[in-house]
Amino acid sequence: MAEKGVQLDREIISCSVCLDLLTDPVTLSCGHNYCMKCIKAHWDGEDEKRIYSCPQCRQTFTPRPVLMKNTMLAELVEELKKTGLQAAAADHCYAGDEDVSCDVCTGRKLKAFKSCLVCLASFCEKHLQFHYDSPPFQKHKLVEPSKNLQENICYLHDKVKKMFCRTDQQSICYLCSVDEHKGHDTVSAAAERTERQRELEVSRQNIQQRIQDREKDVKLLQQQLEAINGSADKAVKDSEEMFTHIIHLIQKTSRDVEQQIRSQQETEVSGVEELKEKLEQEIRDLKRKDAELKQLSHTEDHNQFLHNYPSVSALSESTHSSSINICSLRHFEEVTAAVSELRDHLQDIVRDTWTKISVTGTQLDVSLSDSQAEPKTRAGFLKYSRQITLDPNTVNKWLILSEGNRKVTNMAKQRSYSDHPDRFTGRCQVLSRESLTGRCYWEVEWKGDGVDVSVAYKNISRAGGGNECRFGCNDKSWALDCSPSGYKFWYNNIQTPISGPQSSRVGVYLDHSAGILSFYSVSETMTLLHRVQTTFTQQIHAGLRIGCFRTRAELCEVK
Repeated sequence: MAEKGVQLDREIISCSVCLDLLTDPVTLSCGHNYCMKCIKAHWDGEDEKRIYSCPQCRQTFTPRPVLMKNTMLAELVEELKKTGLQAAAADHCYAGDEDVSCDVCTGRKLKAFKSCLVCLASFCEKHLQFHYDSPPFQKHKLVEPSKNLQENICYLHDKVKKMFCRTDQQSICYLCSVDEHKGHDTVSAAAERTERQRELEVSRQNIQQRIQDREKDVKLLQQQLEAINGSADKAVKDSEEMFTHIIHLIQKTSRDVEQQIRSQQETEVSGVEELKEKLEQEIRDLKRKDAELKQLSHTEDHNQFLHNYPSVSALSESTHSSSINICSLRHFEEVTAAVSELRDHLQDIVRDTWTKISVTGTQLDVSLSDSQAEPKTRAGFLKYSRQITLDPNTVNKWLILSEGNRKVTNMAKQRSYSDHPDRFTGRCQVLSRESLTGRCYWEVEWKGDGVDVSVAYKNISRAGGGNECRFGCNDKSWALDCSPSGYKFWYNNIQTPISGPQSSRVGVYLDHSAGILSFYSVSETMTLLHRVQTTFTQQIHAGLRIGCFRTRAELCEVK
């Protein structure tokens, strides 16, 4: 009952926020108690709302209450801590379910301090004392408390197992060595322990050496990480500075072009306006002369008419041509054409530069053993062979699948496949149903005028016949072009001629995490045709392009 009371008191004076005994307890006006730091932290989170609440009853307070330590409650907490620690200290000496108990204690047993391999019993500190005081017991072997002492007793002869049978690899007693294990290779348990101890030390030395080696490897990798990160940060900074310079240069050129156009515009507009003003003045003069002539034509006095006619009818010569030639303003169109040509040139430069950035770069070999390197023999590759099938939802309508969707043939006749968003509509291509990650190997047997053995990301474009759809002509696919005339490798619409022995079978090795893609000519031997080292950012699918009539390819079942 006393223990129950102590437990109840502890619950009452515990903080409902941290669930521990109250520290610097404070009492809110609603009657609930908290650690001062707990309720302050809770209210700090409510500062934005300017309404403060009790975590238990949700009563609100405005403004934020001033907190004062509850000294009486603090004293009760300290008293409970003392009582609790004393009870815990006493409980700590007794054995629990998980502890080894003293075999001598009666009633509630204390925890064992040592176990004796001779007595085959465990003793608390009090009952162990005679092992220290009595000379006969001082020779006994004391070990850390153990629950498995009875395993040292032979269940057949009820004797201590002091022997070890190397033939059966088990501990035995002396009687077992002359009975059930007669004629076996037996030694004392101590001798076997000594032998095994030596082996253990050798194993430990090997482990410690491997730990040192791995720590060195980790240190080298850490240095490499720092070098990579440092180099990347520097490259980003330098690139930003150069791109900023390029942007400023383009902006300055844009301003200069605009200024040049406006200057030329102002000059030409000024000339045209000056000529226009002169012509308008001439028009006014001619209209005035026409009015005078009209007035003279109505003069009824012949003599007066003849007298005034010479002065009125005289016309001054025009200083301008009878017609105005309007220029076609081609010079402004030429400026636009020049800027357009500059834009196209820059786009070509950016695309070529990006291609170089994408396909170049150093790669760190972090293989921990030869077993993680690329295999050297076909048998080694076959360990990673994958059974791959072709996806009917992606196959172009000019192609037909067979052999359990592992073979594809160009029949030069459209099939009545249903429409599907994954289907290639303008390219005679097909992708595998399975996505490929980790380390994979597969082989393709081809026959005819040539095929593209490819891999591609799933998000490669499907509609139309543009380069964004064709394997090897974009940055989402890689393709080995196989034909009777030889091999070519395509990536991002860049062609790389490949030399190697002609074979109707091509092996493809993919190590997705390492960014390795290799193509092999497979016959009696395997010959590397081309290897790609890159970084794959998505899952990969195998792909085949069958561009010619009666050409076919098949994903082989390799064993």
